[in-house]
Amino acid sequence: MRVGLLGTGPWAARVHAPALAAHPGVEFAGVWGRRPEAASALAAEHGVPGYGGPDGLDRLLAGVDAVSIALPPAVQADLAVRAAAAGCHLLLDKPVALTVPDARRVAEAVERAGRASVVFFTLRFGGDQAAWLAEQTVRTAPGEWFTARCEWLGSVYAVGSDSPYAASPWRHEKGALWDVGPHALSVLLPMLGDVVRVTAAEGPGDTAHLVFRHAEGASSTATLSLTTPKAAAVDGVSLEVRGAAGLARMPERDESPLLAFGRALDALIDAARGRAAHPCGVDFGVRVVEILAAAEKSLSTGAACAV
Repeated sequence: MRVGLLGTGPWAARVHAPALAAHPGVEFAGVWGRRPEAASALAAEHGVPGYGGPDGLDRLLAGVDAVSIALPPAVQADLAVRAAAAGCHLLLDKPVALTVPDARRVAEAVERAGRASVVFFTLRFGGDQAAWLAEQTVRTAPGEWFTARCEWLGSVYAVGSDSPYAASPWRHEKGALWDVGPHALSVLLPMLGDVVRVTAAEGPGDTAHLVFRHAEGASSTATLSLTTPKAAAVDGVSLEVRGAAGLARMPERDESPLLAFGRALDALIDAARGRAAHPCGVDFGVRVVEILAAAEKSLSTGAACAV
């Protein structure tokens, strides 16, 4: 599969580009960026063509089977629609968009074009995490879980942080809810079922405390933060579920996201070849955006919001 990369930021340079270059089932076909000089520099690192500007985007889209998008979500939505219309399969980053209408536009474009799509939720493609989730969903139906608790406590914006993502304008604006909230939902939804109501409360910094009511009767909570003090953010990602089957805890992350991204590429290739579509397609990505939008509304109003 010939795959082009849209984006030149830290996530593109650290994960997307090296994973595309290393994947045996992919021909890394080029890099497009809003800044032509950045696209040329990243492309040169991997010996592929660099493209810049609107004309460069059209040329890249015309020569690839799929695109991998590593851009801010507000930018991703428009370019994903454009790429699908050009006949490209889509490997999207989370969240698909920052508004429900934009997310739905992407899904509609994918459906019109008859293209495959995968949204890269890191936990859903993590080796131990994906295997654990599959085990839980096989042995226990969503309605059999009683409750779940998820914590994602990062220190991207903590005092003394040297995170390469601290300069991200959209993360500054939207906070942990939109950055790591999708990861929490990507695991809670397949285990406990769809969310029908969410109540949210603010914590310190960008911290958000969420309570979800699931359609199958279970409830769950999520605490999300990118401003956790560094000393308290150690082992900051955890999830546990409780029900008739007992207590199950998700394994800790212990591998590079490059490996998870490679599995997402595998899933896109399979879907594009007419094999099983991955559950983390664009429609699932839209549902995550709908729930996050309801949580954002609950934060601003102080009231529970239906989804």
